[in-house]
Amino acid sequence: MRLGYACINLSLPTKFKTCRLATFYQRGPSIIKELSVHNLQNVLAALEWNRSHNILFYRMSTGIVPLGSHEKMTWDWWNDEDILQLTKQIKKYKDKYNMRLSMHPGQFTLLNTPKEDVLERSIADLEYHDKLLQLVGGTDMIIHGGGEYGNLDLAKARFIENYKKLSSSIKRKLRLENDDRTYTLSDVIDIYKESSIPICFDIHHHNCNNPDQPIELLLDHVFTSWDKVGIPKVHISSGKEHINDRRHHDYVFEKDFLSLLSVLKDKDVDIMVEAKMKELAVLKIQKEVYKKL
Repeated sequence: MRLGYACINLSLPTKFKTCRLATFYQRGPSIIKELSVHNLQNVLAALEWNRSHNILFYRMSTGIVPLGSHEKMTWDWWNDEDILQLTKQIKKYKDKYNMRLSMHPGQFTLLNTPKEDVLERSIADLEYHDKLLQLVGGTDMIIHGGGEYGNLDLAKARFIENYKKLSSSIKRKLRLENDDRTYTLSDVIDIYKESSIPICFDIHHHNCNNPDQPIELLLDHVFTSWDKVGIPKVHISSGKEHINDRRHHDYVFEKDFLSLLSVLKDKDVDIMVEAKMKELAVLKIQKEVYKKL
């Protein structure tokens, strides 16, 4: 079992830089390259820190290459020698210490959108993430189901149809996560049954959006979805004020982590800790929970 956190390391700290479209128009691809090099250097520094603290799972920021999927981008960053030098270092380090790297495209990357222009931008965004994950040896690209658009069944069917349009490389990395408002774990399983997309189980989202179906049966489908892929990826967070609070707490409570382990029943998984205190929340789990197991 590997524990991980998302993007920012508060102990270093890591500082990922972004770029406004106006700045790109003013300065051109050179500013994007400058920022991308800086961001990749921060990824490598975070991995080195993580390894020294036995944290072998890490979610890379979606903005490593600012405006990486924008239609106006004219720089083939994935072929740039300076970028390739850094991504090779990251991949080599990841391979050496058996780390797992993932990314999580943002909320506007929607495969079930009824709007063709939104779908085109969404696929472009997935292609950007896929290129970057290929270069660093990342394995997981997590997305949500998207909106309901007035008819959840039609929205799920549209997701499945649009999923078929993706490249085989994207399909190998894409994972579908249950969310805390619309797509329950059962809904995600419906999509999996028609698409074979592996399921990323989020226990906090399940607690917030749960139609009272037996978790054991649902998790059987979750684990089966990873049979030909590898070790399942799951998410955990604690509600800020109570178990069904959608807002994330700074840390993950011991009782919540133990509750996750109890439903997993010794299944080998990698756990992404989604807490505001990032790596400090992982260290807290290592210190307070692991010693009791």
